[in-house]
Amino acid sequence: MAAPPKTRSWSWRSKAFRGVLYQVIALGLIFAAGTYLFSNTLENMRARGIKSGFDFITQPAGFAIGESVIPFDSSESYAKAFLVGLSNTIRVSVAGIVLATIIGTLVGVGRLSRNLLVRTLCGGYVDLLRNVPLLLQLFIWYFVLTEMLPAIDEALRPLPGVFFSKNGLQFPLPAAAPGHWGTFGGFVIGLIGVWGWRRWVRARHEATGQAPMFWLPALVILAAVTLLGWWLGGAPTGLDVPEKTQINVIGGGAVTPEFLTVLLGLTIYTAAYIAEVVRAGIQAVPYGQHEASLSLGLTRAKELRLVQLPQALRVIIPPMTNQYLNLTKNSSLAVAVGYPDLISISNTSLNQTGRAIECISIAMACYLTLSLLTSVLMNWYNRRAAIKER
Repeated sequence: MAAPPKTRSWSWRSKAFRGVLYQVIALGLIFAAGTYLFSNTLENMRARGIKSGFDFITQPAGFAIGESVIPFDSSESYAKAFLVGLSNTIRVSVAGIVLATIIGTLVGVGRLSRNLLVRTLCGGYVDLLRNVPLLLQLFIWYFVLTEMLPAIDEALRPLPGVFFSKNGLQFPLPAAAPGHWGTFGGFVIGLIGVWGWRRWVRARHEATGQAPMFWLPALVILAAVTLLGWWLGGAPTGLDVPEKTQINVIGGGAVTPEFLTVLLGLTIYTAAYIAEVVRAGIQAVPYGQHEASLSLGLTRAKELRLVQLPQALRVIIPPMTNQYLNLTKNSSLAVAVGYPDLISISNTSLNQTGRAIECISIAMACYLTLSLLTSVLMNWYNRRAAIKER
């Protein structure tokens, strides 16, 4: 016989009912306290003649931003200024996350190396950089990039068309042309092809026990399809190459010393923590897996790639998410070296308008949104990487 359907009991004896009631009461108290604090703050501000509200958002900002992905003029609104600051924060955070993950993974694996020199160097990297405050590291990198590099008229040229000096890094960029849309489309299709190749490799591995080579064919697929899209788009070859004048370098792409300072500081500092996360994740894999790999004749590289890292991901991903969140929030220290990130724009707007609560609220909302998006993406990846029990 089928079990009788469960019925909700709305009596005080029901544990579920009491739990819901307690939560409703707690939310009500929090809402009441927030309402009181908000109304009390507004009343005190009115008594002191302090203006409040977000009406300043549409007013002209009246200040310039030294570095921005989005074109900005001082006559444009505060809203766009905040958008520029947010874009600068996202730019340095995303680049820092990618680079810190690569460096941290290599250092973490190096800490488990059988080579004494490699193991010692990686351990020294972690011990040194984890124990030096990030703000101090930013000041050190800023001093190196602005004081120890040569002036623009004696700029270093590590590659043709590349200039590295106190003014930052200038490099060639593809000249704007309609055919680049074909290149971009080919790159996207190539990524889809790599995804399909990865699925086939995994299915082949599960069916036969043999793991076909993945990375080299994947790179060939991506490069071939991208080149095909470039050729179908008319094969544009124009480059916007920086040119040195008597007082400056013009043309091409450029990043400022402030951006490089923040990127280097965040990357190198966070990579030290990621290295420990990777090391701990690999060591959390039972030693029997290592012995089983040896019995199958796997090399150290294949053991790491096929046996240890897939199992270590379930331990690595949650603390790795925390490091990504820390890197994003630590980017607010960029204001110390003059990089115009979200906090810098917020401080300038606050000083000009006097709307402290509003400017701080906008910054808080932006960082909260970035943190929640990062958490959602990493939780999704964590579910995909989790070991499926049969």
